[in-house]
Amino acid sequence: MLKSTYPYYLANEPVAANTDLAVTDKFSGEVATRVALADAEAIDKAIGLAVAAMPEMRAFPPFKRQAVLEHCVKRFRERADEMAMALCIEAGKPINDSRGEVTRLIDTFKVAAEESVRIDGEILNLEISPRAKGYHGYVKRVPIGPCSFISPFNFPLNLAAHKVAPAIAAGVPFVMKPASRTPIGALIIGEVLAETDLPKGAFSILPAHRDGADLFTTDERFKLLSFTGSPAVGWDLKAKAGKKKVILELGGNAAAIVDSDQGGKLDYVVDRLAFGAFYQSGQSCIGVQRILVHASLYEALRERLIVKTKSLRMGDPKDEKTFVGPMISESESKRLAGWMESAVAAGAKIIAGGKVEGAMFEATLLENVGRDSDLYRKEAFGPVAILEKFDDFKDALNTVNDSDFGLQAGIFTDSLAHAHEAWDSLEVGGVVINDVPSFRVDNMPYGGVKDSGLGREGIRYAIEDMTETRLMVMRETW
Repeated sequence: MLKSTYPYYLANEPVAANTDLAVTDKFSGEVATRVALADAEAIDKAIGLAVAAMPEMRAFPPFKRQAVLEHCVKRFRERADEMAMALCIEAGKPINDSRGEVTRLIDTFKVAAEESVRIDGEILNLEISPRAKGYHGYVKRVPIGPCSFISPFNFPLNLAAHKVAPAIAAGVPFVMKPASRTPIGALIIGEVLAETDLPKGAFSILPAHRDGADLFTTDERFKLLSFTGSPAVGWDLKAKAGKKKVILELGGNAAAIVDSDQGGKLDYVVDRLAFGAFYQSGQSCIGVQRILVHASLYEALRERLIVKTKSLRMGDPKDEKTFVGPMISESESKRLAGWMESAVAAGAKIIAGGKVEGAMFEATLLENVGRDSDLYRKEAFGPVAILEKFDDFKDALNTVNDSDFGLQAGIFTDSLAHAHEAWDSLEVGGVVINDVPSFRVDNMPYGGVKDSGLGREGIRYAIEDMTETRLMVMRETW
């Protein structure tokens, strides 16, 4: 169970400044714990101490960074059950999904520990013309400077880890604002980091309300802002961020295509589509929102997917048998229900699910959804998926691209030509062949195009963003 209160972490130290932030059990709606809430003064102090820590962090050698990350891996394994239950309570994430996220947290820190001692440079041959005879170039990567991190509510552990772990590996101090609805996971990470010998000021983890957290975006002492969250907020933060580098991991309305050659594999395809659409109540930016099925398979897949969708158990996320838990809030459930009702009023048909009660939103499948509707055009971020048919593979690819978003797409096909055509043509950050777009391994480059964001996460790629290239030119003969 959760502790009764949690401090925030300011310059590596726990600070029980207050208990102003109430964190609710997302299933019961009751207050589960209280957390210290940072004000502008605390945030400003954390930034100043991160700046002061920069020389020592820069000098903190790779083997020590690796030791910190390996300590985290060890402690997360020891505390895995505690962390999973905390996640289940604060996010309403079914316990099996919560355990899976703890596993991914551990993977992310493991990869960062390996990459921390592999931040290499290169030697350049500059003698490309007579004027450069005797000159050689040497390149290394150096920490960019203090970083600002803002993490989301839907993966409170692992998406925080995708900022924290590469920062430690790269040798940059950071100040993190976890989502105020789900701050506990990040604070437990802070508790473990406080056990290490990281230089003072290397990290601060400060829950704060959005309206009091402008310094995370506007303060020029930060050299990088990494934000994961909604597109509207992300692009607004970028506009306010000034000269600092900005990395945005934003939303999507991911599509999956089922090619005409999948008739013998429909059971597998349906299982993966149901998982991708409805796991953790659909609250994933790469959750399956649009399902495009070749006309020759449409009816067969439709019937199986209806049965599968209806079989998914909705209820208390602490129950081992629950697959669909609550959405993060009743207001989010009402927002999605409104989109669904508007789509139905315009001619869409609910073919499975559709029941909504408070924050509980049943796994729901629709067809005949208008392509100009909010449910089709925007990010549903809930347990709703849309079925539609296609006759031509190229047309299906064009339909996937007819979106403001471009995070990941899934293609079920036995055709190597179609796989490469999708990879060449789709305007997304990643194409997943023979699985759903929801698939992610934590060392792969992950990110999107268009309204889905800028830059890539995945430890090695994040380290590149958190470091800068520094060149030395040496004239060795004259």
